[in-house]
Amino acid sequence: MKLNIRVRLSTMMFLEFFVWSAWYVTMGTYLGANLGATDQEISLAFTTQSIGAIIAPFLVGLIADRYFPAQRILGVIHLIGAWLMYQLYQSEDFAAFFPLILGYMILFMPTLALVNSISFNQMNNPEKEFSVVRVWGTIGWIAAGFLISAFAWDSKEGLESGMLKNTWLMASYLSLALGIFSMTLPNTPPKAGRADKFKLSEAIGLDALSLLKDKNFAIFFLSSILICIPLAFYYQNASPFLTEIGVENSTGKMAIGQMSEVLFMLALPIFFSRFGVKKTLIVAMLAWAIRYLFFALGDAGSGVWLLLLGIALHGVCYDFFFVTGQIYTDAHAGEKYKSSAQGLITLATYGVGMLIGFWIAGMISDFYSDMQGNHQWKSIWLIPSGISVLVLLFFMTLFRDEKIKH
Repeated sequence: MKLNIRVRLSTMMFLEFFVWSAWYVTMGTYLGANLGATDQEISLAFTTQSIGAIIAPFLVGLIADRYFPAQRILGVIHLIGAWLMYQLYQSEDFAAFFPLILGYMILFMPTLALVNSISFNQMNNPEKEFSVVRVWGTIGWIAAGFLISAFAWDSKEGLESGMLKNTWLMASYLSLALGIFSMTLPNTPPKAGRADKFKLSEAIGLDALSLLKDKNFAIFFLSSILICIPLAFYYQNASPFLTEIGVENSTGKMAIGQMSEVLFMLALPIFFSRFGVKKTLIVAMLAWAIRYLFFALGDAGSGVWLLLLGIALHGVCYDFFFVTGQIYTDAHAGEKYKSSAQGLITLATYGVGMLIGFWIAGMISDFYSDMQGNHQWKSIWLIPSGISVLVLLFFMTLFRDEKIKH
């Protein structure tokens, strides 16, 4: 891959994840502080990600794979996204906010597949080249978090003056830039002809359901759905939690999670080859339980180190489970179900699992809050920690260790 192409693809990844991080990390805090949303309304806003993940295969399969070059679809989506982000910036209540964020996420989630498709289309050796490009997405996510804290939009004074609203404006500008830039990316023509029959079962991964006949894969599949329930607690509650208890520069501190993601992504191949799939997945689920225990015990004063350690565990939680899971799924699927199996796992985790997780997290947060909006965070965080332990015990008991066949 030529340097020029690598730089353009890396820039695309940087902007893609910068735009997402610019508003997603602080959305829960913003909705509570600026729009006076309830915990259940905040939960409803986060479920738009799951709805988008469920609908994404339809949009990609029906349009991106059949009619138009991927880079043009990416550009158009982000141009529309820039307008939607600006409308969200101007929203004054949750009733106006929700339909806009729902529309945005239905459009945005397919772009995660599009940026990968554009990248893979330019690579001769994706196994070696893709990580070098994809890591710039993580850097973009980190950069957005640092900027929000650098501008003090998430500070106590910033929240009181409503400055967190600027995250939507920042996302709008960057989405506009990415929309224009996408039109200059290397051509990625449709994979399927217009006359080719669209198979819904293949698009959403149903063709791979036969893999569930294997007991081991079925246990892994169910564990993947269940572990997304505690994961949803992190995405939905971490920013409001840190803000409410008074942690300064909380958005910048949350970027530590993405830094650890880069580190543990590099460590994963060594750990995986030495200890195998079962132990790697066990470490990931154990890390989830420990992370939420740290959140329950930590505070903004002398216990802040527990919170920072909990955030830093994101790399172990995410990389060791989801990346290992993708490798395991790919090995089980074989050539026939390779694409369908990954689609099925994505639909099950980001779609079904996190949809359930956001709903439960909203109910729990609402239950442990008072009339003034203050939360009993220790009780809240002990619940996803307990769920993680139960999933871990379920997996350890029923999943037999096996070697990955290459």
